[in-house]
Amino acid sequence: MRISVFGIGYVGTVTGACLARDGHDVLAVDINATKVDILNAGCSPIVEPGLDELIDAGVRMKRLAATTNADEAIAATDISLVCVGTPSAPNGSLNTDYVKRTSEQIGHALASKSQFHSVVVRSTLLPGTTEKLVIPTLEANSGKRIGEGFGIAYLPEFLREGSAIHDFEKPASIVIGVLDTRTHHRLLALHQSFDDEPQILSVRAAEAVKYANNGWHALKISFANEIGLICKAFGVDSYEVMGALCKDTKLNISPAYLKPGFAFGGSCLPKDVRALRYGARAADVDTPVLDATLAANENQLKKALSMIDEAGQRRVGLVGLSFKPDTDDLRNSPFVSLAERIIGRGYELKIYDPIIYRSYRLGANRKYFLQQMPHLAERLVERGEDLLNQSQVIVMGNRHLAKPLLDNRAIGEKIVIDLVRVERSQRSSGLYHGICW
Repeated sequence: MRISVFGIGYVGTVTGACLARDGHDVLAVDINATKVDILNAGCSPIVEPGLDELIDAGVRMKRLAATTNADEAIAATDISLVCVGTPSAPNGSLNTDYVKRTSEQIGHALASKSQFHSVVVRSTLLPGTTEKLVIPTLEANSGKRIGEGFGIAYLPEFLREGSAIHDFEKPASIVIGVLDTRTHHRLLALHQSFDDEPQILSVRAAEAVKYANNGWHALKISFANEIGLICKAFGVDSYEVMGALCKDTKLNISPAYLKPGFAFGGSCLPKDVRALRYGARAADVDTPVLDATLAANENQLKKALSMIDEAGQRRVGLVGLSFKPDTDDLRNSPFVSLAERIIGRGYELKIYDPIIYRSYRLGANRKYFLQQMPHLAERLVERGEDLLNQSQVIVMGNRHLAKPLLDNRAIGEKIVIDLVRVERSQRSSGLYHGICW
């Protein structure tokens, strides 16, 4: 494949050299003539183990070259990878000047090209930037429309400095955000030699994946550091602790807890996070990550309540009261907290949770209910149909119980607020509102 790479920085240089090694014809583009000269001399403009050898081989085999001329690069290639920097501004915002300027250059070059050209953005961009900035700039400068004269895609990079070549060769994940068929097929062909099958997402989702990854990595490092400080204060080897944590791939290193939705609860997580914070404070250790964890959990409760307020109706039905399905455990249940706040706002509330209802009727948790939450006991209903008939807003908090209700005709014109994503295909529209989707 004939590929142009815009930006001879870290991502562009590594990407271009690896693609040339894999047999593609690569033309790198940069406004910095010094970088262009360095690369054309067979040397790397950046420091990365093994990169000098790759570039030297690519140049000698005439598969890799560099230029300052964007028009030349577009005319000579079929696909362009935009790898220019997006530095942080002093206020924390993203500086997209280089992306805009590169899009202008590519668009100008496309104006005189008759063949279809694919533009693939690799620069880190906030969700929506490709659609709001890159595409309009390309269209304005080329006089062509997306999907007709050119295609667009977003291909986030996951290259770590010091191991970038290995990361390119053995990617942990390949994510492609696509808008047009031809560019989609070209990128599939570009990745056909890789072991992992690409994940095909929307362009906005692909942009967001990059930030989700980096935010998660930053959080993990900060969490490990905070646990390290706490462990030291208690005379514990933090490497032993975190080593044991990482051995658990069923829960600790898994997608089990990484599904957006409602607040956490139960007999363990809230109690243990609070106890860990208290113990740390007693040892004079600050816990900003754990503090923020509880604050973020509270934020989900506030968000759910604000969605109920925005619905503008007074009769609310809550599906599920226990902290998770298939249990009658109400300890630290976020749905109990939500129910109490709904009542506190003056709403008429009904609750459908047959396990809780049965347990209460049989007397298993009657004493607990009457002592701790008599105001909730009187709001329990026996059947889902009872909840639907007595409510204008249905709040889904238990996926197992909610699924049949969504299929029930009685749900009709009622407003649905989904806190657990009952149906993966559902997204907020009309009367359906998902808390995170």
